Amino acid sequence: MTSFSFDKILIANRGEIACRVIRTARDMGYRTVAVYSEADRDALHVQLADEAVCIGPPTVSQSYLNVDAILDAARRTGANAVHPGYGFLSENADFARACEAEKIVFIGPPVDAIHLMGSKRLSKIAMQDAGVPCIPGYEGEAQDDRTLLAEAERIGLPLMIKASAGGGGRGMRVVTDAADIAEQLRSARSEAKNAFGSDELILERAVMRPRHVEIQVFGDRHGNVIHLGERDCSVQRRHQKVVEEAPSPAVDSALRARMGEAAVQAAKACQYIGAGTVEFLLEADGHFYFLEMNTRLQVEHPVTELVTGQDLVAWQIRVARGEPLPLAQEQVTLTGHAIEVRLYAEDPAAGFLPQTGPVLHWQPATGAGVRIDHGLRQGAIVGSHYDPMLAKIIAWGDTREDARRRLIRAVQDTRLFGIRDNRRFLAAILAHPAFAAGEATTAFIGEDFADNPGMHTHTPDSAHWALAAALLCTHESSTHWRSSGPGEQRLILSRGETRQIVALRADGHAVLATVGTAQHRIDLANPARPVIDGLQRDLASLRHDHTLWLDDQGTVLTFRDETHAAPAAAAGAGSGQIRAPMDGAVLEVRCQDGDRVSKGQVLVLLEAMKIEHSLKSDVDGTVERVTVGNGDQVKGKQILLSIIPDGAEG
Repeated sequence: MTSFSFDKILIANRGEIACRVIRTARDMGYRTVAVYSEADRDALHVQLADEAVCIGPPTVSQSYLNVDAILDAARRTGANAVHPGYGFLSENADFARACEAEKIVFIGPPVDAIHLMGSKRLSKIAMQDAGVPCIPGYEGEAQDDRTLLAEAERIGLPLMIKASAGGGGRGMRVVTDAADIAEQLRSARSEAKNAFGSDELILERAVMRPRHVEIQVFGDRHGNVIHLGERDCSVQRRHQKVVEEAPSPAVDSALRARMGEAAVQAAKACQYIGAGTVEFLLEADGHFYFLEMNTRLQVEHPVTELVTGQDLVAWQIRVARGEPLPLAQEQVTLTGHAIEVRLYAEDPAAGFLPQTGPVLHWQPATGAGVRIDHGLRQGAIVGSHYDPMLAKIIAWGDTREDARRRLIRAVQDTRLFGIRDNRRFLAAILAHPAFAAGEATTAFIGEDFADNPGMHTHTPDSAHWALAAALLCTHESSTHWRSSGPGEQRLILSRGETRQIVALRADGHAVLATVGTAQHRIDLANPARPVIDGLQRDLASLRHDHTLWLDDQGTVLTFRDETHAAPAAAAGAGSGQIRAPMDGAVLEVRCQDGDRVSKGQVLVLLEAMKIEHSLKSDVDGTVERVTVGNGDQVKGKQILLSIIPDGAEG
């Protein structure tokens, strides 16, 4: 058997997965090389590696997807192996082929397997030939509108439209009304083309309310293929995974054996080598159907590592250098339970809008059974060029309930200030009775969880306003409150559009804060554990400029001191000004100066953090001026176009 020797590994990725790979490679004695865009110059993965090379501007096409720049970095540093992580070039057959041509070991599967499984259309045909259960649908070569519309009618509703390339829920649509099929085909094609460079689609009968269960497979160069059990990834939003766990609460040992055998058969059908994941949809009656195969390490691989006791990145490296798999199938054991959630820079209360900004404070939770994979560094800037996932918070326990309870606390105890995140949303999912009972399906967030408070803005109570005012005054050295001063001090605080007056006066070594008709006694002898009305609490806070960030067990509240701020005229709803919600790129402008538009009409498509956003008119009126064009890069809050509302003077 050919030996594949290497001693320096270039990680062709960024963020938490780059950090994750670097740590294992370093533990195994390898030197590592990081690559980075200009936006990631000070990123954690750059600091962890032995060497680092800048490969271009922030735009992914000019940096992390720039094959020539990455290969040049390998040549310059003498790296003779490449680990692609996940995303970016990890499932790019051309990149794997280019590494081979440069005599660089690609730590991943063979080119042919990547090519086959990278196409949902071709992989589904191959799986049908291999006898793996598949969902009825259309996976033909003809991609014209007439053919797809006819096939959609034949398959019937509900219908699933999928981009043949890529994943992550992009280019995927569920259609329940025949009148929407044409528009959803157009939308899926557009998103797929933008995300993956291919607008090829497949159609399937939509399986409603299934479980999403995937099997971790591994193959080596000696012809061995095994599986390491399943992961349940049913809790999803817009087809993107939110919570993952191993083992699945819906899978017993008999079903695990059947699904594992099907997954191994799928891997053998494409002569698979390395780490891969075969994804299935599982119905309540135990029937399961092939969904896709991911020819890379998965985001959720830590839950498999925790229940098997194995390091899958180490396995990847050993297999890449020609060694046989460390275990045979009968040696694989599953111990305990592990659950993972994805920490995102997003605002669930604002339609999960991705967030950008500085990381003012970052402190991952610690404790028995807790693991946090991240690429964050205090002072870093979370921008709009990359996926908004910041970290993965994982917990292991002897039982599922132990893991769930530990994870809720780990989510709540993780501290992040500077940008909005989804921790409150995640903790609410984990605490939901349906999830706690192990009953969540892919419909969970849209149905069971739709009206949960974790999806909405949290309203602070009077004690929060009182504490915020006291903390802001404590941080301020020259204005507002002096504990030794006479009389009462009045602060004007704001939270979004809400303003609140808080009156403070000294009460010995504490502060009496009056909020409306409520009064609270605040003792800040130890600001990290303030005593509020006689109850000492573990609350984290951070003041930055005139803003206070307050973390109450994973619920983060921000308050701004407006006491000396000049009055500002806020542009309310129906202003007629269409602004970018965040930094991004204009995909399509659907109007021009002078056009009549209606409230709710989509006027601009914006791509930010790999997600397509539809920006709609907030009034009926006439377009006064369009200030951007297709392909323009825009900043958050930038005015893209203005509309003269009906009835307004021109």
